[in-house]
Amino acid sequence: MKYRVTCLTPTLVGDGQKLAPIDYMVWKDHVNVLDQRRIFRLLSKGPRLEGYLTQLKTADKLDFASWGGFAQNFAGRRIPFEHASSVPVWERAHSENLFIPTFATSTSGPYLPATAIKGALRTGAVFDRWNEKTLGELASRMAEDSRPPRNPAGKAEDAVLGGHAGNRMRRVGSADSAPVAYTGMKIYLLRTSTMVARGAGKFELGWKSARGTADARRIEESTPVFAEMAAPGMVFEGLWKETSAQDRQKLFQASNSFAASQIQRHKAYAGATGLERLAATLGDLEKRVQEAGNNACVLALGWGAGMLSKISVGDTADPNYRSILRHFSLYQKAVQTGLPFPKTRRIVFEAGRPAYLPGWVLLEVN
Repeated sequence: MKYRVTCLTPTLVGDGQKLAPIDYMVWKDHVNVLDQRRIFRLLSKGPRLEGYLTQLKTADKLDFASWGGFAQNFAGRRIPFEHASSVPVWERAHSENLFIPTFATSTSGPYLPATAIKGALRTGAVFDRWNEKTLGELASRMAEDSRPPRNPAGKAEDAVLGGHAGNRMRRVGSADSAPVAYTGMKIYLLRTSTMVARGAGKFELGWKSARGTADARRIEESTPVFAEMAAPGMVFEGLWKETSAQDRQKLFQASNSFAASQIQRHKAYAGATGLERLAATLGDLEKRVQEAGNNACVLALGWGAGMLSKISVGDTADPNYRSILRHFSLYQKAVQTGLPFPKTRRIVFEAGRPAYLPGWVLLEVN
């Protein structure tokens, strides 16, 4: 059997690699990834090699006036920006924000790792089986422990999925997808939105900034991020195995329930912050979940999909869940504010407007 994953929103499943600003140059609305070996071979024949090496060692990014010809003639590949409006943002950005995460790649091209699919399915399966009692028991155990465990939900997950030998997730499996062409990849602009309290139950939209004001009101004052992502409509295919169609259908039903829960929370966020275009694309995702049926499911996976895609909890305002978070220093401040949790979203821009949440895909098996 085979699976087919279709990107519904811009998606990045990376391998931890990033393009440094000295690895590429921007020319004609494209990120031109330099073929450094070819460049070294060329420069080794003349006197310019020392100057180029000095630039690589000391510069934040290559001087286009001196080395721009390499972007035209010595690019290993050229990745287009999603929209020309992203280029001026790139030009104004600080160099530390110009490291570009890239899609997972083999020697044959980009591919979708099987672990991304299996991880998203597992989270949906746990979500479907957990209940208020599960969170209550977990919160009680956390309150009794003087030191929070490294994996507080491990036993609770095993209780609903089964131990190692009998784990329900062992009944289905997927392989890494076949490599695809780079033609479906683009460089997208992303920014992180946040909620700013304005009176009881009232919120305004803010944007996170690494410099100066933490929650800027103006989009252009926030910190931009650029990433190589698979565009909506791009397809990955690979091998799928299962013990029975019934197991897969139950797993897909659970994943669709989890997707619906996430989208509901995201729509409430978009409504509270006035992100109209985002609300519209979330509505489109909601329709895809309703139309998925038993042989398909909608998943949120990969880089930027957000905390809601990683936790098997529908209501993050649940007192037991918030009690658990208070045991971790990373979340203590966020919980104490009383604001909806999480209050931030990493948002993908389309034609200069905040439009998508990253990482939403449709998984089909036939």
